[in-house]
Amino acid sequence: MSAPTTRVTELPTAWMREHLHEALAIYGRAMGYGEQVVAGRYGYAVQHTDRPGFRAVGAFAEGPDGEHLVGFGYGYLVAPGQWWHDQVKHALDRRTAKRWLPGGFEVCELHVDPDHQSQGLGRQLLHALVRDLPHPAALLSTPDADTKAFRLYRADGFVDLARNHHFPGDARPFAILGARLPLGTPSE
Repeated sequence: MSAPTTRVTELPTAWMREHLHEALAIYGRAMGYGEQVVAGRYGYAVQHTDRPGFRAVGAFAEGPDGEHLVGFGYGYLVAPGQWWHDQVKHALDRRTAKRWLPGGFEVCELHVDPDHQSQGLGRQLLHALVRDLPHPAALLSTPDADTKAFRLYRADGFVDLARNHHFPGDARPFAILGARLPLGTPSE
């Protein structure tokens, strides 16, 4: 018996909007968030699809009932006035913010269903998401702990921009990371 096949592909914005509930269920399972947190995220995610430079990718596994979404990622151009941009700008020293934020691409969400983790899908999604972007850097935040995600980002060249940052609404500390694009480009 052969292993199930999984494919990673870019997703049209309209498809992402139509399948946000499905994607956010994966987000909830991957991050350990309850249904209330996931439901509260929906409105923000819809708004994200309208941001300049929006791009989404998905991982689909073949199952007995056909293909189904098992991972996704999306991001967009960071800009002043966006919640994440403004939180991060205040977390960084002025020089770091000036060097990394202008023109950067925020990897806003990148999640793989726990049942499909440790198969390389996170890396495939990350690389598909930032491939050929016209931006100087990819930026993201991730729980500041020794997680699979943190190790993935480190292995792909992300460096610390800030550690132990607390975003409103989440008690966990987060690391703010950045990588020059294309991935593999040395980060100053």
